[in-house]
Amino acid sequence: MYSGLSEYHGQHLIPPMLNKILERWTGEPQKTVYLLINKYGLPNDASWTKITWYNNGPWKRTVVHLHTVPHNTPTPHLDYLAQTIDYKVPVQFFDDLAKFDGSLYPDRTAGEATAKCDQEAANFMALNLMNDIITGKRTVEDARHAAVEIEKAFRLKGQSSPYTTGFLFPKQSHTADPDVAYF
Repeated sequence: MYSGLSEYHGQHLIPPMLNKILERWTGEPQKTVYLLINKYGLPNDASWTKITWYNNGPWKRTVVHLHTVPHNTPTPHLDYLAQTIDYKVPVQFFDDLAKFDGSLYPDRTAGEATAKCDQEAANFMALNLMNDIITGKRTVEDARHAAVEIEKAFRLKGQSSPYTTGFLFPKQSHTADPDVAYF
């Protein structure tokens, strides 16, 4: 029950309003919020349905959504953790990226790429494999196969990979594409 008082979680004092919001959350999204608070500190924004950090670690933005979306590839799980980086995705790769992973979202105008899964490690992997496709290192089919093998090792055996622990490509900046004005 909400007491109106701040509470500690790990080393962090949870403000009363965030505590009130999190009392209504359950399951994996709630657990993930607490994991991220321990890793990145308190979020910058919180609402009843999403909690957001900006410029946390390697991420431009991290959003934990209360509402989940079932996703079966490469194994059944729920998508609710969206993590974004600055990345200029060439337009000709949008279809290939959609074929590779339906939870990978390039945004041409903002110059961003977002991966949405249930674990940060899986988001690192999706964005690293996205980069492999764009740079010609892998085909879509090869990237899908690699995702299965990497996730099997991670989820079933607890084995990390360079693909799941950080980015294997340089950070990009000035990636926005406002397009061309016609009038």
